[in-house]
Amino acid sequence: MNISIISLLFFVFLVLFSLYLQGYFQKPKYYKFENFPKVNADHFRLTVASLSDSLIVSGNITNFWVGATEIYSARLKAIEMAKRLIQVETYIMTPGSRADEFSQAIIEKAKKGVKVQLLVDNYGTKSLPNSYWKKLKTAGVEVRKFNQFDWRNPLKSLRRNHRKLLIIDNKIALIGGAGISDRWDGWSKIGDQEPWLDYEVAIQGNIIARLSGLFWQHWIDTGGIVNFAQVYDKKPDNHLTETLVTANDYPTYQDSSIRALFQALILGSTQRLWIASPYFLPNDNSCKMLVDAKNREVDVKVLTMGKHCDKGFVRQVSRERYGELLRGKIAIHEYQPSMVHAKIVLVDDCWVSLGSANFDPRSFFYNDELNISINDNNLIKEVEKFFIQGFHKSEKIRITDWENRSFSNRLNGSLWSLFYWQL
Repeated sequence: MNISIISLLFFVFLVLFSLYLQGYFQKPKYYKFENFPKVNADHFRLTVASLSDSLIVSGNITNFWVGATEIYSARLKAIEMAKRLIQVETYIMTPGSRADEFSQAIIEKAKKGVKVQLLVDNYGTKSLPNSYWKKLKTAGVEVRKFNQFDWRNPLKSLRRNHRKLLIIDNKIALIGGAGISDRWDGWSKIGDQEPWLDYEVAIQGNIIARLSGLFWQHWIDTGGIVNFAQVYDKKPDNHLTETLVTANDYPTYQDSSIRALFQALILGSTQRLWIASPYFLPNDNSCKMLVDAKNREVDVKVLTMGKHCDKGFVRQVSRERYGELLRGKIAIHEYQPSMVHAKIVLVDDCWVSLGSANFDPRSFFYNDELNISINDNNLIKEVEKFFIQGFHKSEKIRITDWENRSFSNRLNGSLWSLFYWQL
């Protein structure tokens, strides 16, 4: 047999074997529910917590910021407030002014005796030079990298720590979707006309103890040390809003807290279900649940990335999955001025779920994620305003346009769909 044919067959085998390892050929799962409680039911919170392994805690949202300028300014101000302890957990960091101002801020606090613990994803921060980390460590900042490559378990490196969390003195936490990168100011590489559409919230209360615990779990997993003498210095406050904390720790296809959370929110919706996710890649089961919600006369709308996106191939795959949703009369809005990076679910006038999780397989089944879900009237109003402004700057996809998309777009979407479970 010709050597070139043998090489081709071997390559095809490697591709198929890789897809097999990624679970591409696994049988789809369809979840069935009856009489699921609605979001305004007294026991909805407990039902969701039980289904998604979420913890019911308490806390109050104290701020909501939109856009790079507000987000990074809020983080720097929070860092400046620190007296004892700064804990940072993040996924994306890239060279530039945002990374530089962040390092300068935490270095100044470390030099003043504040304990600074920085936990970063090894893959998401690979573009930063060793000199960056050396400067931080020299100043006294403790730096740990999540999931560094291990030849003994190479597939483990596919797991990511996608969380974005800043905790100050175990008293206040900032949670959102933004990394530490100039990209959020508008990335010329993808033709952004405006800063990325993203947000950040500040939360206080008993929830901080849970968030700190989640941080420590990753911290000790990377070899860090937890000193419990630095943990608590005040009594819990019981006069706060009940909040769900959902952490995707070591998720699998059979056991995903984020998948369960999102599906529960879909099932509980009665009036409105607005979803923001840049990487919107619903599986067949999720598509069916969204269409079922629409058939219950729920106002289902999706805000996702348009032509300005950092992963064009993911957008092509996402668009291949629009068909069933568009035929089900679901409104899909592609944001036009820049990359949309916000991940939020707004359900009726009752619940907001926000954090790091996208509506995609990677967030459901591979990434360590962190979302909080809360019934807070002020936050609901801010999030509603956020969505309305996003929809106003978006292009609503028409089914006729989708059906008439180019052959090259169909081909690219189909080819990249082979890697759907890793996108």
